[in-house]
Amino acid sequence: MTATALDVEYVPSYVRDAWWTPGGAVPGTEVRDASTGELLALVSSDGLDTAAAVEHARTTGQDELGKYTFHQRALLLKDLATFLNGHREELYEVSARSGATRRDSLVDIDGGIGVLFAYGSKGRRELPNATVITDGAVETLSRDGSFLGEHLYTRRPGAAVQINAFNFPVWGMLEKLAPAFLAGVPTIAKPATPTGYLAAAVVRLIMESGILPAGSLQLISGSARDLLDHLDYRDMVSFTGSASTADKLRAHPNVAVGGVRFTAETDSLNAAILGPDAVPGTPEFEAYIKSLVTEVTVKAGQKCTSIRRALVPRALVDDVVAAAAERIRQRVVLGDPRAAEVTMGALASLEQLEAVRAAVRSLLEAGGELALGTLDAPDVVLADGRTGSAPDGAFMAPMLLTWPDADADALHTVEAFGPVASVVGYDSVADAVRLAARGGGSLVATVCTNDPAVAAEVLTGIAGHHGRVLILNREDAASSTGHGSPVPHLVHGGPGRAGGGEELGGIRAVLHYMQRTAVQGSPNMLTALTGIWHSGADRRFDAGHPFRKPLSELRVGDAVRSDLRTVTLEDIAAFAETTGDTFYAHTDSAAAEANPFFPGIVAHGYLLLSWAAGLFVDPAPGPVLANYGLENLRFITPVAAGDAIRVTLTAKKITPRETDEYGEVAWDAVITNRNDELVATYDVLTLVEK
Repeated sequence: MTATALDVEYVPSYVRDAWWTPGGAVPGTEVRDASTGELLALVSSDGLDTAAAVEHARTTGQDELGKYTFHQRALLLKDLATFLNGHREELYEVSARSGATRRDSLVDIDGGIGVLFAYGSKGRRELPNATVITDGAVETLSRDGSFLGEHLYTRRPGAAVQINAFNFPVWGMLEKLAPAFLAGVPTIAKPATPTGYLAAAVVRLIMESGILPAGSLQLISGSARDLLDHLDYRDMVSFTGSASTADKLRAHPNVAVGGVRFTAETDSLNAAILGPDAVPGTPEFEAYIKSLVTEVTVKAGQKCTSIRRALVPRALVDDVVAAAAERIRQRVVLGDPRAAEVTMGALASLEQLEAVRAAVRSLLEAGGELALGTLDAPDVVLADGRTGSAPDGAFMAPMLLTWPDADADALHTVEAFGPVASVVGYDSVADAVRLAARGGGSLVATVCTNDPAVAAEVLTGIAGHHGRVLILNREDAASSTGHGSPVPHLVHGGPGRAGGGEELGGIRAVLHYMQRTAVQGSPNMLTALTGIWHSGADRRFDAGHPFRKPLSELRVGDAVRSDLRTVTLEDIAAFAETTGDTFYAHTDSAAAEANPFFPGIVAHGYLLLSWAAGLFVDPAPGPVLANYGLENLRFITPVAAGDAIRVTLTAKKITPRETDEYGEVAWDAVITNRNDELVATYDVLTLVEK
C-alpha cells in the first residue's frame, strides 16, 4: 500500500550525521499498528543519496572510529548499552505497535542491549588495547630467526551494510552493529519497512546520547535498491531475511564478481527432536512441550529460530499435540499487547498475516492435517480489555499440523513464518536424523533426551546440517536460554537453506569485519607493528629492573637476565618431600636412567619455575601488584643435579586498562641451563600499576 498524506510523518533516515526525510508529499509505504490497523507513518527513501552515505562511512566513519582502540570502542558500547537500558520503557511503548507483547519486547529490546553489554565486556577481556589482532603462532622463516611471518587482523576499510528483518528491529540491528563497531567499521543499517519505525526510535536515542563517533552509524528507512551499486571489495553486506531476497543480492555484480563480502541468515525449518526416552511424565517431555509452545507463541512465531518441525516418536504424536494444546489453552491469551492479560500479540502486519495463511494453505493442500487452530480470524482481547473481533489487526491463533506422510516435500520446504508448527512422527532415531536433515540446512535444532547415546547419535547425524544444537534434558531445562534464543557468545547462522552465513560467536563476529593479512619481516619490525615483543627482537637490559617500572615507563622489550643457580640432589629431594611429588625421575636414580628422556635424577619442572620466579623477582614493594598466571608453558630440556639454570624475562605485551589504575603485562620467560640450552618457555602474567 502507498499513500500521500501531509498529516502523517515519515519514518526518518539518519545519514551523514543528520536526520533526513523526503521533501514534499512524496508517495510512501504505509506502516500501520499491527493490532488496530491505525496508520502510524509513511516510509520512503525517495531522493536519499545512498552513494553519499557510503562515502561518509568510508571517510568520516572510518577516520573517527580509527581514533579508538578495541578497549575504547568496547567502553563506548558499554556506555551505549547503559544509556539505552535507561530508555527501555519508551521503546516498549513503540514496540507494542508492532504487535509485540512485553515479553516479546524484552527478547528484542533487552536482547539487543544485552549484545552491546556482551561485546563491551568481551572487547576488554579478550582483545588487546590496540588496533590490530594477531592470529596464531609466529612462523620462523629463516634459520637464524631474522625473518618471521605472522597473521594480523586489521579492520576493513569500507562500510558494513546491515540489512535486517522485520521480526527483530532492535536485536537484529544491535547484534550486527556491536561487533562491527568493535572492529572499527562504520555501519549503515537498513531495517525492514513494517517495523523500521522502532529501529529509527533506537537510532534517535543513540544519537541523542552523543556516545558514538561521527559517521559510525547511519540509518536508511525505506527502499535502498541502489545501495549495492555503490559498494566494492572494501565493504561488507550482512543480510537477514528471505532466501529469495538473499539470492538476488548474491547475484548483484558487485557481490558476484566485485568482491563485496556477503553473509546471510535466511529461511530455516528448524527441528526439535523428542528422544525415545522422553515419554509423558518425564522431565524431558515437559521441557519439550514448554519449548514447543514457547517457540510457537513468542513473537507470534515470527522468529527465524522458531520450531517449525516437531519430530517425535510416532507413538507419541497425539500425546505431544494434546499436551501442547493444553498448555496453550492454559497460558496463551491472544490480543492487543497493550492489554495487561495478553501473552501473545499480533503478527507484524496484515501482509504478513496473509503470507502465513497462504503458507498454511499450501501445507494443508500437501497433506498436512489441522490438529489445533484455525485459519479464520480469532476473537482477541482488545486494548481496553474487552474481547471481540479485530478486523484490522494481524491476529492468528497458534496452529499445529500433523502429517500422515513424514516425507511430504512441503513439510520440509514450506515455512509458515508465524505461530505454526508441524508435529511429525519418526520410526527410529536414525529416521529422526534423516527427517531433520531434510530441512536443507537450519539455524538450530533441539534434541530433548536424557540418554547420552541418543544425544550422540543425533548430534553426529545433524551437526553438519545445523548452525547450533541444543541438548535439552532435566539437568539444564531450567537454566537453558532456549531453542530460539541466539546468544552473543555463540555462533548464529546455519548452512544451506539457512543462508550459509555466521553472525555473533563472541570475538569471531568481530573478525568477520576485519581482514586477515600475512605479514613478513624481522623480529624488530613485527614487534613495532604489533606492539608484542617477538623472539629475536632487541631487548633492553640496561634500563633498570623492569619490575620497578610502572606502565607509564615500562616498554615492550625491557628485560632482565638472572645469574645462574645450581641444582643439587638435596634440592630435588627436599622439593619431592615437601610437595609429595615423588615421581621416580626425581627420586630413583636407576629408574630415571632407564628412561630415554632423562640422564638420571632430574629436577621437577615446577621446582625450576619456582626458582625462576625467585631469580627474576624484585622483592621490594613496587608497581607490580600481582602475578595472576602462566600461559604457554613448555618444558624442553631436563635439568640434572649439578647443572644450573638462569631465566631471562622480557616485557612482551603491555595492556593498560581504560577504567583502572593498572594494566596487564605479559612477560616472555625463558629458562636456560649452564650451556644456554632451552629448558622451559612460558609467559608470566602480572598486574602492574599505571
